[in-house]
Amino acid sequence: MSQMRQRAAQGLRPGEVFSITRTFSQADTEAFGDLTRDYNPVHYDPGFARVKGFDRLILHGMLTASMICQIGGQIAWLATRMDFRYLKAVHFGDTITCTMTIAEINDKGWARAEAVYTNQRGQVVVTGRIEGQVPGPAEQAELDRMLAAGDSTNKLR
Repeated sequence: MSQMRQRAAQGLRPGEVFSITRTFSQADTEAFGDLTRDYNPVHYDPGFARVKGFDRLILHGMLTASMICQIGGQIAWLATRMDFRYLKAVHFGDTITCTMTIAEINDKGWARAEAVYTNQRGQVVVTGRIEGQVPGPAEQAELDRMLAAGDSTNKLR
């Protein structure tokens, strides 16, 4: 059962921190490129990547940034805005940790969070700001019901 989902069912609070780690492969980038139809050669052609200033192929920036979706999905955050800054390239085989901290939640459930993505060397590669709506009392009750029933639609349970 997802601990993140359980925390969302109990009610999210400012200051809460969620973190996930993932190692990306070339197959991940190829699948992302096929899904989004982003075939920028910086992700596929080593010669083009070198001309662009990279020593090897890089992941799609949005693939790296999309890690926030795993956290958001587990805590049932309905995003309305996401802003990312890409600071360093991410390469196949890099292990990225995405840490999201809830900065504020107003009385209507609108929230803002900050995200920091670091690689296996501790370097910050992406930062992000996420805005949206967190589960209110009705959604928390429904999450409780879903969890009690085994949370069958959640493949990360």
